[in-house]
Amino acid sequence: MDTALIGAAAPPSLHVMSFNMRRRLPISIRSVDRWDRRRRAVEALIRTEKPTVLGVQEAMPEQADVVAAVLGADHQRIGRGRDRDGRGEGCPLFWDARRLDLLSGEQVALSPTPHEPGSRGWGNPVPRVAVVARFRDRSTSDEFVVVNTHLDVFSRRSRLHAARLLRAVLTTTPGAGIILGDMNARPGSATARELWRDGLRDAWTSADRRLTPEWATFADYREPRRGARIDWIGVTDDVHVDAIGIGTFRTADGWPSDHLPVHALVRVTR
Repeated sequence: MDTALIGAAAPPSLHVMSFNMRRRLPISIRSVDRWDRRRRAVEALIRTEKPTVLGVQEAMPEQADVVAAVLGADHQRIGRGRDRDGRGEGCPLFWDARRLDLLSGEQVALSPTPHEPGSRGWGNPVPRVAVVARFRDRSTSDEFVVVNTHLDVFSRRSRLHAARLLRAVLTTTPGAGIILGDMNARPGSATARELWRDGLRDAWTSADRRLTPEWATFADYREPRRGARIDWIGVTDDVHVDAIGIGTFRTADGWPSDHLPVHALVRVTR
């Protein structure tokens, strides 16, 4: 399928997209996993969907540069690699600067010392990060916060602590909030229960319309199948979710990633 699930959004709607693009590996045994093959599919996906806000996970610096090049000069980004020196995979956040003004932004480590780059904690064996950005919508003057993150795949304890930290960021900051990310946890998990409370909710269950079945978002380069969403979009109570779906975009080159992207059409109602 090479058509847009949502595509460009007109004000006051925002098209927000979460996409684990799968990091480029030095050697990929499977041809479907090779970045030189997937790159064209990633470019086509982003060019087709035209999200207002795009949160990417597992992006190596050169992959983030590819995303930026496809989006073009009208878009900006924030976020760097998760390592202490800013290298390594990251969770960059991209936005349409014709529509949104960045008011503030930072990258934090998911650790007991969030402002120490490269720090780890709570059992995660590698650094994990979140990018936090506050925007003003030029069309509506609404202000809202977006968080983009990738929780740890190994440590349940790390995911719980990170979910608690990020929920606090979204629910204690004035204005509406949206969270995007690969949470490495299923709906109904302890991580989900920790995240979806105190005014933060799962966009999938609260959407007016679901544009697709509830596909397993870790598809591993296979045909979509029903299963667990481990890639989520969440919103605060003052964000209305008009529609949501899990994309199955592919081209003749194959699947863009081993994960399926999640798209939502939302409106700030505050």
